Amino acid sequence: MYITCLDLEGVLVPEIWIAFAEASGIPELKITTREEPDYDKLMKYRIGILREHGLGLKEIQETIAKIDPMPGAKEFLDELRSFTQVIIISDTFSQFAGPLMKKLGYPTIFCNTLEVAESGEITGF
Repeated sequence: MYITCLDLEGVLVPEIWIAFAEASGIPELKITTREEPDYDKLMKYRIGILREHGLGLKEIQETIAKIDPMPGAKEFLDELRSFTQVIIISDTFSQFAGPLMKKLGYPTIFCNTLEVAESGEITGF
């Protein structure tokens, strides 16, 4: 029995933070782990920008709802699952991944979870 592990963003779906940067008009949010490999530093930076602009989880999720998988991604996963177990391992967050997992046929995913205040403000990760 084999297991195939894949990343999510940039592989099966477009980069969420880049899509949100474009939708919100905040280019600073385009920075990903390619530019800043220290994930802790990157997320603190992103949360600071969101706080500065009064944005929270709701606004990001509105953008995510408009994101579709890469062409052929669902079909690729369906075919792969016909002969092996597929697991997505991602640095994204469960609050971001949910709607995308539906569009991809609910593959197994291991990812992070955001800490979110009742107001919708992202307070940690």
